[in-house]
Amino acid sequence: MIYDAALDSLLQRVWDGGRINLDEVRRLAALPLEELGALADRRRELHRRAAHGGKGEGIITYIVDRNVNYTNICNVYCKFCAFYRTEKDADSYVITTAEMDQKIEETIALGGTQILLQGGHHPKLTKQWYLDLLSHIRAKFPGFNVHGFSPSEFVAFSEFFNEPVEQILRDFTAAGLGSVPGGGGEILVDRVRKRIAPLKADSNQWMGVMDTAHQLGLASSATMMFGHVETFDDRLEHLEFVRNQQDKSLERVRNAERGARNWGATPIEHAAAYASALEAGELKGGAFTAFICWTFQPENAVLKAPTVGSHEYLKTQALSRIYLDNFPSVQSSWVTQGLDIGQVALKYGANDLGSIMIEENVVSSAGTTFRMTVPDMQRLIRDLGYEPRQRDNWYRLVN
Repeated sequence: MIYDAALDSLLQRVWDGGRINLDEVRRLAALPLEELGALADRRRELHRRAAHGGKGEGIITYIVDRNVNYTNICNVYCKFCAFYRTEKDADSYVITTAEMDQKIEETIALGGTQILLQGGHHPKLTKQWYLDLLSHIRAKFPGFNVHGFSPSEFVAFSEFFNEPVEQILRDFTAAGLGSVPGGGGEILVDRVRKRIAPLKADSNQWMGVMDTAHQLGLASSATMMFGHVETFDDRLEHLEFVRNQQDKSLERVRNAERGARNWGATPIEHAAAYASALEAGELKGGAFTAFICWTFQPENAVLKAPTVGSHEYLKTQALSRIYLDNFPSVQSSWVTQGLDIGQVALKYGANDLGSIMIEENVVSSAGTTFRMTVPDMQRLIRDLGYEPRQRDNWYRLVN
C-alpha cells in the first residue's frame, strides 16, 4: 500500500476540527462508510465539548413538538409533494382556531414546547389571518413557541400581501412568531429547483429570507432534501451555500455581542459560542441552529425519481457534519429513514434525534409513516451509551 501523505494530512485536520474545502470533501466521500462515520462522530464530539466547556459530549437531545400544517391548499404544485391540494379538492382545508387550540393543548399535555407551523402557499389567506392566529396562540399559550413558516412561504406572502419580506417578518414576530424552520430548501441549486418545484422560491430568495430573519434576531434551521434528480456536486453546492450564510450570520452576531463572550478562532468555536448564547438566552442576532437532511420519498409523488438508501443517507449526513463546521447541531432524520437508521445516524455526526413528531402529514402523504414516542427516543439514545435530554427550539435543556 502506497502512503498518501495528503490524505493523511486531511484526515488529521478533520480529526482536529479544521475547516475543509469542496475538493477535500469529495475526497472524504470516497472513504469507507465506517471511517467517514468515525470522523463525523469526532466532529460531533468536538462541537459538544466546545459548547459545554469540555463537558456534555455524552448528551443527545430531542424535542417534543407537533408539526401543524395550517392548510394543504397550495399553488406551487411541487412535483415531489403528495400533500398539497387545490381549493376545488374535497379534502382541502384551512385550520380553525378551535382545531389549533386542541392540537396545542394535546402537545402541551405530552410535554411539548412548540409547534412547527407550516402550510401550503394559499393565495387567499390574508396577512391579518396569520397575525390573528399568531396573536391568539401567544395570548392563550404564553411561553409556547411557534417555529413557523418556511422561507418559501415568506416569499409567497410577499407576493400575496404586496409587502417586503422584512416587514412581514417584523409583523409576524411582533404577533408571536418565535423562530423560522428551514423547510422548502430541498436543493438550493436553481437548475434542480426548476425541475422539481419551478413555481417555488429560488435559492437566493430562500436564503434572502433566512438572512433577513437572522438580522432581526430570529434563529432558524437549514435543511436539505436529497436523493431525487440532484447530483452529488449539487449537494455540495447546497452545503457551501448554507455554510457561507452561517459565516455571515455568525459574524453579525459577534459584532452585536461587542466582546460579551469569547468567540474563539475557529468555525467550531464560533458555533459553540452561538450555542452558548442560545442556551443562556443572551441573543443579539440570529443564525442557523441546526442542519437536517433527509431523503426524497417517491411514493404518490409526481416526481418519478429513484430515491437513495440508508448507506447514502448516512454518508451524506456524515459529510454534512464535517463540512458544516459552523453549525452547532445536526439532527438525525428518522422520519424518512425509520427508527433504526435514525439511531445509527447518531454515530454519523448527529447530536440530536429531532422531534417525536406528534403529528406529521407531508412525509406520511408520500407513504412513509414512521412514528416515535418519548420512551422510544430515550431508549434509542441510551442504547448507544448516551444521555437523552429534552430540549427546546434554542437547544436549551428542558429536563
